[in-house]
Amino acid sequence: MPTCRTRNDMTRRFKQIDVFTSVPLKGNPLAVILDADGLGDEQMQSIARWTNLSETTFVLPASDPAADYRVRIFTTQEEFPFAGHPTLGTAHALLEAGLQPKTPGVLVQQCGIGLVPVRMAANGEHGALGFRAPPAQLDAMEIGLLPLLQATLGIGSLPAQHPPVVANMGICWLVVRLASAADCLAVVPDGVALAELMRRSASDGVAIYGAHAAGGPAGLEVRAFTVENGMLLEDPVTGSANACIARLLPGQDYRVRQGTAIGRDGRVTVVHDADGPWICGQSVTIIDGTLTC
Repeated sequence: MPTCRTRNDMTRRFKQIDVFTSVPLKGNPLAVILDADGLGDEQMQSIARWTNLSETTFVLPASDPAADYRVRIFTTQEEFPFAGHPTLGTAHALLEAGLQPKTPGVLVQQCGIGLVPVRMAANGEHGALGFRAPPAQLDAMEIGLLPLLQATLGIGSLPAQHPPVVANMGICWLVVRLASAADCLAVVPDGVALAELMRRSASDGVAIYGAHAAGGPAGLEVRAFTVENGMLLEDPVTGSANACIARLLPGQDYRVRQGTAIGRDGRVTVVHDADGPWICGQSVTIIDGTLTC
C-alpha cells in the first residue's frame, strides 16, 4: 500500500465542495487535494478510491506558463483528462484558499486536454464561476444502436430532428434529446443495456435532456447515467455532459436543472459569447480541513 506523506508531515489541505448549487447538499460533491505535489499516480488513485466520490482532484504547480495551476482528475477507478464539475469545484476551492490569478477575474486550469479558462459567470450571478466548454468531436450515433438505446431508456420513438450524438471532449457522452422534460424525468434506465450501449458506442455514459414548458423551473431538464463496477449510477449534476449539450445548441443561452430524480437540485447556466459556450454555476464548501494518510 503506497504511503501519502508530504515532505514535512502527513497532512495535506483538503476541501469537499458541493458544485452547481448555492444550497449545501443539493449539488454534486467533489474532493479537492489542494497541495498534491509529490503524490504519485498510485497514491492519487488510492485517495480517490477512499473518498468514494465521482471525482477527486489533485492540484499541482502548472508546467504551462499560461496556466495558474494544474489539476489531475481521478474517479474511483481511473484518471480523466477533463471533467466539468471538478473544474468549477477546484477553481472555487483555490479562490477560497487565496489563489490570485495571473489575469484578474480569470483562472486558467491546465489539465489533460490542455488549458481551460474559468471566469466569473458572464451573467453576473453572485459567486458563480464558468468554464469555457472545450471543443467537442460530435459524431452521429450508429443507427444500428437505436434499438439498444431505446431498450436502455425504456422509450419508443425519439424526435427525428434531434438524432443522438456521441460527443467527446476528453470525457465522452452519448447525448440524447427527448420530446420534453417530463419524458426525461420519466426514464427508468436499464443498467445491463446501458453497459452494453456504453461499450458499443465507446462512451462514458448517456446524457438525456428535454425542454421545460415556458415558465417552468428551467429551460432544460438534464439527466446523466453511467455504469461503474456493474452498478447503474445517475450523476447529480454533470458539467461535461452539459458542455456537450451546449455544443449541440450553438448560440442558445439557457438554464438547466439536474438531479431532480435523485433528490438533488443542481443548477447550470449556459451562456455564449465569441469564444463559444460557458458552463456556469455556483459552489459551496462543505468540508474544509486536512487529509492525513
